[in-house]
Amino acid sequence: MRTYQYLPYFREQGIDVECSPLFDDLYLQQLYQKKAISKVRIIQAYISRLFKLFASAKYDLVVIEKELFPYFPAFAEQALALLKVKYIVDYDDAIFHNYDLHPNKWIRTLLKRKIAKVMNGASLVVAGNKYLKDYAQKAGTRKTTIIPTVINTDHYTAKNAKNQGEVIIGWIGSPTTLKYVKNIVPVLKDLRSKYPLRLHIIGGKAGVGFDNYEEVFEWSEEAEVELIKHFDIGVMPLNDDAWEKGKCGYKLIQYMGCGLPVVGSPIGVNDEIIQDGINGYKATDLISWKQGLEKLLADKNLRETMGKEGRALVEENYSYKVAKDKWLQSLLGVYNF
Repeated sequence: MRTYQYLPYFREQGIDVECSPLFDDLYLQQLYQKKAISKVRIIQAYISRLFKLFASAKYDLVVIEKELFPYFPAFAEQALALLKVKYIVDYDDAIFHNYDLHPNKWIRTLLKRKIAKVMNGASLVVAGNKYLKDYAQKAGTRKTTIIPTVINTDHYTAKNAKNQGEVIIGWIGSPTTLKYVKNIVPVLKDLRSKYPLRLHIIGGKAGVGFDNYEEVFEWSEEAEVELIKHFDIGVMPLNDDAWEKGKCGYKLIQYMGCGLPVVGSPIGVNDEIIQDGINGYKATDLISWKQGLEKLLADKNLRETMGKEGRALVEENYSYKVAKDKWLQSLLGVYNF
């Protein structure tokens, strides 16, 4: 979402792009399935990236997603800066908190300023939201810009068919973020006694204990939009912690792109995306979660009206059509500087 969807457009504009991921798909599969990951594979990935780094001078511009070598000091990025290799860094998560809030005191001590150093040597820091941009500016970055994580509104279209009978409350995410949904299960159980509702979970790999009223769906890129279109309401609960403040609200954007009303925690950029009472409701505690969901459960017309407002917001501020030109101008601005 931060890189690959833009590549065809960049190539149309005469920019040749080569991508070099640190890890492969198998690594991600093992990570999300909580399987043991071979240390040999990790070492091999780091060595491969090191060799790729030696060839970086042949490129006009290097774009780094977050950092080059996780849990290593910023020596690689600093070397690029010393060699006058122009690089951009892109962030859609507050990964600096992986270090400055790490439970291991040695990691906190040695690496707490790592991401600040990475940002400081960059020609440009691209941030997914204001929280990330503010950190970059405090780090002394030369130039920053905000480009949100967006969707292609030609692919994400508003749902047409309305569910009959049960109202579907839906969530999409990964196994590592499913914990947030568990926080609102007491509300769902309470509301189930009054309204015919079900919970759909995409990508979480497991249920959250909502009795017999939940369904779990395997995530795939091909199926995710159609699965979201089965929802009537999209939810994005979060904890009010430092890491969550750096999130880019992508779930909300996906829901709204499909014409759905939302209820979410107003943490970080969520507070900007959710326009309370217009495209959804902000929920700060279980009481406001119940209030927001109940209003939408009880009123089909309200769901439809708010869904249209959310769709309009996405088309204006969170679409690929808007962001692609921002990315292009960012790349050209650094290249020509």
